[in-house]
Amino acid sequence: MMASLSCARERKPGRVVLQGRTNKIFFDHAKERDSVKDQLEALVAQMHTTGILYSEAVREFKKRFIMNVLQQNKGNQCKAARELGMHRNTLSRTITELNLDVRQFRDGARRPVRSEKPPVALPLEKKIAR
Repeated sequence: MMASLSCARERKPGRVVLQGRTNKIFFDHAKERDSVKDQLEALVAQMHTTGILYSEAVREFKKRFIMNVLQQNKGNQCKAARELGMHRNTLSRTITELNLDVRQFRDGARRPVRSEKPPVALPLEKKIAR
């Protein structure tokens, strides 16, 4: 998972490096861009011919995009918002508007509620002040 991305061109033309805190992704920028562009053109043409409205297409794109980022971040909205380049409150509001269930992306490991934590044992003897 990449918490934050930075894009920097290497000395080789047409090659881009996306660099996060833990890893780097190298890809041939021109080939990837053309491939994605062709796939997007085909998808848009298919959506148009089947009568999908613009608002429906935008809503579905947002839904899929946000779901993908949330899945990569195991449901962590703060990390996902940072990666998406938006404020976490905006992401939270968008998730509510799109009726997304974030719980499906979480791994289930959550901190226990404060009232359920076992009490911490205090030392019986107090230190003597000098």
